[in-house]
Amino acid sequence: MTRDEALKQLSHIGHERAFGRHVGSDRLIQAGLDALIGEVESPSLAMLAGLLRSEEPEAPALFDQVLEELGLSFYPPADPRAAKWAMAYWIAGQIADGTLDPATGTHLIWADVAYDLGYPEELQSLVSCALNLDGWEESWGVSVEELNREAVEAAKQFLSKRPPAEAGS
Repeated sequence: MTRDEALKQLSHIGHERAFGRHVGSDRLIQAGLDALIGEVESPSLAMLAGLLRSEEPEAPALFDQVLEELGLSFYPPADPRAAKWAMAYWIAGQIADGTLDPATGTHLIWADVAYDLGYPEELQSLVSCALNLDGWEESWGVSVEELNREAVEAAKQFLSKRPPAEAGS
């Protein structure tokens, strides 16, 4: 794993946790090991990577400390609606750049964001893609690859309409 890949993985896991997704201690420790292999330097990184199974409860706090030391900490907006929109943009960005499977990403937007926001119009194309990918059958006459391409395009369209004030989040 390269240094850039390790930093990206740490940042990704940090975002997941910030948006309230559960990330197991084993995954936090593995990310620490990956970062060490990738030659990332942080005062607390070796402590995180070296945690034993009996020390796993310490992993979340050490992981947060590593993020802080590396300048990778992320804090979603305090307003719950704004946090859901930030999550939608983050997930859409991963769909658009190919780091998240379109079916998984659109499902997350449908289940974890759109519902809580009352299914706003801005998310409708992504929710439609999620429903199509979730219910796809061979008899439809369209390939799952085509539905995935549509989901990537929907994510890019959604991102292109992002208000400039939120683009830096």
